[in-house]
Amino acid sequence: MATLRDVAAHAGVSVSVASRVLNDDPGVRIRPETRQRVLEAARLLSYAPNSAGRSLRKARSSVLALVVPDVTNATFTDLTRGVEDEALRRGYAVLLGSSERMQPGTPGFSRLLSERRVDGVLLQKGDDTRSELVTSALTDTRHIVLVNSGPVDDLSTVALDDHTGAALATRHLLELGHRRIGLVNGLPSADTGRRRAAGFTAALAEAGLVAEDRHVTELGYTLPAGRNAARLILSRPGPPTALVVANVNAAFGVLLEAREMGVDVPGALSVVAVHDVWEADIPVPALTTVRMPMVELGATAVGELLARISGGPARHLVVDDPAPVVVRRGSTAPPPPT
Repeated sequence: MATLRDVAAHAGVSVSVASRVLNDDPGVRIRPETRQRVLEAARLLSYAPNSAGRSLRKARSSVLALVVPDVTNATFTDLTRGVEDEALRRGYAVLLGSSERMQPGTPGFSRLLSERRVDGVLLQKGDDTRSELVTSALTDTRHIVLVNSGPVDDLSTVALDDHTGAALATRHLLELGHRRIGLVNGLPSADTGRRRAAGFTAALAEAGLVAEDRHVTELGYTLPAGRNAARLILSRPGPPTALVVANVNAAFGVLLEAREMGVDVPGALSVVAVHDVWEADIPVPALTTVRMPMVELGATAVGELLARISGGPARHLVVDDPAPVVVRRGSTAPPPPT
């Protein structure tokens, strides 16, 4: 394997000059032809810089961590793609972590930054993780950005327009003629759940409606939570003719439970979910969703994290471009005749 010394010898320059050229040092003063000679020598010799040594010199690892509650969650696929694409474009690798062992307050999370294993962390905190636990786990708030979590004081956050997403889902059902509409929401502690509930409530209010308490649950975003929520709502007297489900994973559970209970979708019950994933085409009927800008969320989060590492101020950003849009499939239809 070629070394920096080999490149310098081949180009006829000092090791110092070769190093400064290959590291894009703007202060190096050499002729353009000399710079080109160094670059050509590195190419011919297939020179690869010693990233470990460079990291030690710069006190940087050139690695970012993306920590999510569960990497198997369908909604994180596009988020991860957005993070990876933007990080690679900026010269960073991405470490993906999940599970309770990597959430704030755990030894695994603390070691990520304290041992300089990564330069910064993009964190989607668990719905039951308290905001104060995040801040207490940090010694330097510049090296973490919360993704669709918060806002939290002194931390940059990058979030989706959850209010608009849930409002769009609700308006879609209203336009189909539904008037008894329920909400299957996240846990009461979920920041996203509060924003989506507000969007749902606002859209109903525009139509002069209010959701009945018996048509609303706050059990979480998982498939089992969706099943439990559907059974609770649909087994009560006077069930709704439509449900807004605040997360697509829970919506899959709603569809499963409705089928188990013999409730026809969409004949007797329409279902629309926040978040669009490719798996939404699999159920019968396929699931109507609201597509959110998840790729753009990931890319924006990377940019904000690198800005914070460079000393920028903490900001609370909302990603709304492209705007959320309803993707209509087979799970929504006009309400049954009364």
